[in-house]
Amino acid sequence: MSRTKVKNERLLDVLKKPLITEKAALAVELNQYTFEVVRNATKIEIKKAVEELFPGRKVQKVRTIYMPSHEKRLGTKQGRTQSSKKAIVTLTGEPLEDLIGA
Repeated sequence: MSRTKVKNERLLDVLKKPLITEKAALAVELNQYTFEVVRNATKIEIKKAVEELFPGRKVQKVRTIYMPSHEKRLGTKQGRTQSSKKAIVTLTGEPLEDLIGA
């Protein structure tokens, strides 16, 4: 198997969920959508997963950000949040009604 060929099962697991925050909602006007992705996902895999999930759409740009864990405290209990990775995907064309939250 060559590096450019990615299995369809892997593409389905790359995107975990869309992130709905105030900053992400403002970026929707620029056709930028934010997703939480698996930590070892590459930009090429993220691009193919989004294009497969939303057929007829082309991905213009993918930016990835690693979000480190933070310390949390609730009363006397201490812990850490999970570290994660998020991707900001810029699409071409009309905005997506599925992720706008109208």
